[in-house]
Amino acid sequence: MNLWKIFNLAQRKTIYPSVLLGLILAVSAEAKVAVLDRVAAIVNDDIVLQSELNQRTAAIYVNIQESGTQPPAKEVLKKQVLERLISERIQLNIGYNAGVRISENEIDQTMARLAAGSNLSMQDYLASVNARGTSIKDLRQEITNEMIMMQVQQGSVMRGIHISEQELNNFLNSEEGKLMNSPDIMLGQILISVPSSATVSDIAAAQKKLDEIIVQISQGADFKQLAIANSDDQSALEGGDLGWRKQAQLPSLFTDALEGLEPGEISSPVRSGAGFHLLKLYDRKGGEEKLIEQHFSRHILLTPNEIRNEDDTVALLNEIRKKLQAGEEFISQAKEFSEDPGSALKGGELGWSTPGSFVPIFEQTMNSIALNEISEPFKSQFGWHILQVTDRRMQDFSDEILRNRADNLLRQRKYSEELQVWLQKIRDEAYIEIKEI
Repeated sequence: MNLWKIFNLAQRKTIYPSVLLGLILAVSAEAKVAVLDRVAAIVNDDIVLQSELNQRTAAIYVNIQESGTQPPAKEVLKKQVLERLISERIQLNIGYNAGVRISENEIDQTMARLAAGSNLSMQDYLASVNARGTSIKDLRQEITNEMIMMQVQQGSVMRGIHISEQELNNFLNSEEGKLMNSPDIMLGQILISVPSSATVSDIAAAQKKLDEIIVQISQGADFKQLAIANSDDQSALEGGDLGWRKQAQLPSLFTDALEGLEPGEISSPVRSGAGFHLLKLYDRKGGEEKLIEQHFSRHILLTPNEIRNEDDTVALLNEIRKKLQAGEEFISQAKEFSEDPGSALKGGELGWSTPGSFVPIFEQTMNSIALNEISEPFKSQFGWHILQVTDRRMQDFSDEILRNRADNLLRQRKYSEELQVWLQKIRDEAYIEIKEI
């Protein structure tokens, strides 16, 4: 790798500045010092550094220990971490090439949500981050990378998902559709992937590996430890933990495998387009709720353009927000400034909404603010918004609510099925050269 390529990578922010100097010293023929770092893997035109691999492995090893799960051998863990880093590199480069950028304001909002989720002030949250040995700069980079990968996954997988009226009707007429009041499932999984170009021998080898894992489980081995050491799913380093999921959101292959299982039990092997799955049901709850909260809201949307950049757009929204807080009428401000053609002429009014009607960030904001409060500016795929909720009510399920929820569940189900297949596909298509680690 020459210096010119390294400078290109640095400009694209796919390597950290602190690593750049080490790389330059390592590859420069004139450098009279020992090599400070080396390459662990080449991923297309990008690289994973040994120092980065070691640092991430060490951090994850500590996290696993603190969770109460016995970590696997460090060399086994390091291979899993390297696969995670390779997947991240591929996705981040897809995002870079597609023009995905995360603003400083978005990072600030995410950090505020993380602090609130930990019941900490921002100052205390940042202190806890420093105490873990992570700099604020590295934290912001981690948040940026996660947000880019999420946008790439949503854009690459979700945009290809379409739910027809016939699919929706068939689902609502099915037994599952009639049980929209679905229980929550706490789930873990081990995935033994099968490449899209797998041969018969590849499939047989994956099946054999899964059989060996099942034997170890029957002998009392810990499911989470086996997932960390063997699973090819993105959840591997979390012990295969998929968290709480609505049962109706799970792929039908999973719901069939979980039928009749009691908490703590392991499913029979499940075969999908991604490979072989082994599921563990940790817990099941809920399913009795009959009411749902609705919101009556209005918003003002501004979209950056050639004349008004993103910073100017946010600044204008903040000016409008101050006017509204000082007593200006929302309707008049929305009619004057909002660039949402569907609601501007109605003073920004969106009416009564049902879950699934809006994109996630919009619904998260709508759920989090107090009545009549004007939200901080926030960004969605449509632009920048400020939002006000003027009323809330609890309503029984209606046909409209059922259809919105059913559509969302079907999309989530297809997304869950397709995401791992897509991740395997982009890895198969990438040029990857793993060095000795």
